[in-house]
Amino acid sequence: MQSYFLVLNAGSSSLKYSLFEKKGLREVLKGHVDGIGLDRCCLKITCGGEKTETKFKADDHLHAVLKAFQSLKDKNVLEDFKQIKKVGHRVVHGGEKFIKPTKITKAVLNKIKSLAILAPLHNPPAIAGILAVKKILPRVPQIAVFDTAFHHTIPKEAFLYGLPYQLYQEMGIRKYGFHGISHQYVATLARKALGKKHNERNEIITCHLGNGSSITAVKNGKSVDTSMGFTPLDGLIMGTRSGEMDPEIVLFLLNQKHYTNGELEKILQKQSGLKGITGSSDVRELHERALKKDKQATLALDMLAYRIAKFIGAYAAALHGLDAIVFTGGIGENAYYLRKKACSYLNHLGVAIDSHANRKNMTYINANKSKVNVLVLHTDEARGIAEQL
Repeated sequence: MQSYFLVLNAGSSSLKYSLFEKKGLREVLKGHVDGIGLDRCCLKITCGGEKTETKFKADDHLHAVLKAFQSLKDKNVLEDFKQIKKVGHRVVHGGEKFIKPTKITKAVLNKIKSLAILAPLHNPPAIAGILAVKKILPRVPQIAVFDTAFHHTIPKEAFLYGLPYQLYQEMGIRKYGFHGISHQYVATLARKALGKKHNERNEIITCHLGNGSSITAVKNGKSVDTSMGFTPLDGLIMGTRSGEMDPEIVLFLLNQKHYTNGELEKILQKQSGLKGITGSSDVRELHERALKKDKQATLALDMLAYRIAKFIGAYAAALHGLDAIVFTGGIGENAYYLRKKACSYLNHLGVAIDSHANRKNMTYINANKSKVNVLVLHTDEARGIAEQL
């Protein structure tokens, strides 16, 4: 009887899941419960090349996990849930304690709960998913794979802020970095793609660009700096998040506008970034508007491209060189116009883009004369987790 790994990625109102054959890690089914607790809730499944979508009401993550498990039988990919030998969970925040995939015990779960203060939108749904699986498969090992873990190799001079050192010692205030599973996955793909001749010179910058975006400097397979910081709010301008800014702005707004903490958090997390500049967080829509000479849309895309280039330039310095740039994520893999604009700032680093390859979203988009490899790679966080089980 075939054995399987199940991977769960629980968001605040969603649950993504993938089933992999244990031998060879062939993905046999992936599903997405979208809109948990909302009237628009539905289940999308891809299995055997066929896609289906079904509306249903999931009141909470337990209900969503139950539906996910049932779908595995409904699609005839499992005969018995006992065929699932391990369950992997994406957990966004592991703090400084969790730096590798970790078997979930009662003590580990309690520590993940304590870290929820650092990731209030992300860790609680993961915990809900863990508890739901425990009800269904109480004896099956569950493994937590942490988004912050890949970044534990960032040196102290890069992860500390210019705050009283005591705040780091007492409260853990430092750069943690996120999207680590994705950055690690595509950096590994890039190293394989570049071949043996690059084994001794592996300075890679990975750009995970989506509604949430981050850029990471990877040297010899290890993260040495990343754009997100203490929380996923830092770094690049994103779909609805502000990205980096002068911290005094927060104090100024609190004093001048008299916002509550909750109101200000909503502005920074949900009403800023591309949406704050243009009213839309959809890069595809902004591109269409920019083609029609919409000045705000053009400005927002220019702001994003400039910041992408700025981080790449900074990380080229941190790496003491640059072998390859990797674009991934929904925007990174598809928005050729943003890649083109961002790379236009990097001519001094020897970056040159092949316009045709870039527009076609090909794997290698650098021109022959380019001194730096530029790749477009598909990220697969579920597979990245499965490979670590």
